Amino acid sequence: MKFIFKKLLKRTFIFFLIIIISYGFYGCSSSSKHNPAGITTQNNSILPISEQEITYIQHAWGEGIVRIGKIYLENGDYKTAATEHINNLYRYEDGQVLFKPTMASEQQFRPDFRGALSYFIGGDSLYPEDHGFALHPWRSVRWENTGIRIYDNIAIAMGNYYFSPAEGGSEVKVEYSFVYLKDTNGTIKITLHDSHFPYTPKGKH
Repeated sequence: MKFIFKKLLKRTFIFFLIIIISYGFYGCSSSSKHNPAGITTQNNSILPISEQEITYIQHAWGEGIVRIGKIYLENGDYKTAATEHINNLYRYEDGQVLFKPTMASEQQFRPDFRGALSYFIGGDSLYPEDHGFALHPWRSVRWENTGIRIYDNIAIAMGNYYFSPAEGGSEVKVEYSFVYLKDTNGTIKITLHDSHFPYTPKGKH
């Protein structure tokens, strides 16, 4: 009786061992089908933003501002250029963008596309203070990041950028904070843009 019990116990152990091995093999096989390269991504689908990508989008933003002004001087379709600039770099398709332009005081915040477009090119009766920041025009935009913080697919950058007038003269220094979001398609766009002139103490105006 004791011999039979041991034999039965041994067969039960082997049976469960086969099940465990089979399950483990199937699990590995299934996992490799979903991720054959074995690449680990953040949030299961989004790779983190890199500092190089932030540098690239900042350069693209500056080039876009310069391009709008250049087209304006050439009597071209600067409104389309400004529209493309906003659509390519700002995430208004998701709803609001936390946009505080440098030279906006009456309507300080521009959470929708229309407000942003008005700031860059003016001409909108809802925003009479706007004269078209991008139409100034500018020759170049130079960035100095004082710091970049990356949290998976979100990046925060802060620093100064300098705008060189196309007609010559001194650079205009502006302080900024930007937040960038990278989506599942790998597209990086701005979700927060806050910029303003540096503080000037009384007596130094």
